[in-house]
Amino acid sequence: MTRALPEPTYRRFVAGLGTFSLRPFDLAEDVTTLHSWVTQPYARYWGLLTASVADVHAEYLRIAESAHHQAFLGEHDGRPAFLMERYEPSGDVVGRTYDVAPGDIGMHVLVAPPVVPIPGFTGAVFETIMDSLFSDPLVDRVVVEPDVRNVKIQALNARMGFRKHSVVRLPDKQAWLSFCTRDQYADAFANERGGLLTSSLP
Repeated sequence: MTRALPEPTYRRFVAGLGTFSLRPFDLAEDVTTLHSWVTQPYARYWGLLTASVADVHAEYLRIAESAHHQAFLGEHDGRPAFLMERYEPSGDVVGRTYDVAPGDIGMHVLVAPPVVPIPGFTGAVFETIMDSLFSDPLVDRVVVEPDVRNVKIQALNARMGFRKHSVVRLPDKQAWLSFCTRDQYADAFANERGGLLTSSLP
């Protein structure tokens, strides 16, 4: 008998692209899929290029057992398509690099390698993640810390409304500490959303 996967915690429909959803990462079902993503060259900034399946399992078991860090598997029309992690900066090393404010939430995102590139797909993934984070009334600001060499994600962050704060030294990288408030995110997408028919189920 097939074991049921966790139910989505967030779902969003994007006209022309389909349905995007987030559910809790399942250690029994999702590790092999994630391993196939993080060991590809495009995911080098994730830091698991040479990891084994057992290494990935151990890392996400650590996250599952954490009181301040959660992982979610993102799906597109029911198929694995991206990973999102959210964490409390006060419980993470990044919280030592700035004055953490109430309502801050940290975020990491990894999009699966595309089988066939779809225009607008990565932006829709990122918007789904931001919408899901801000659907929590306790979240006022999203915190990210991309590697300073990862210019692609920095450009996408800027498009979503993130503003660079400072370069900080973390144990595994030199990173651009960046913030995005609710208002900054709303302003960034005010015009782009005008032509999209979307519906969300928090």
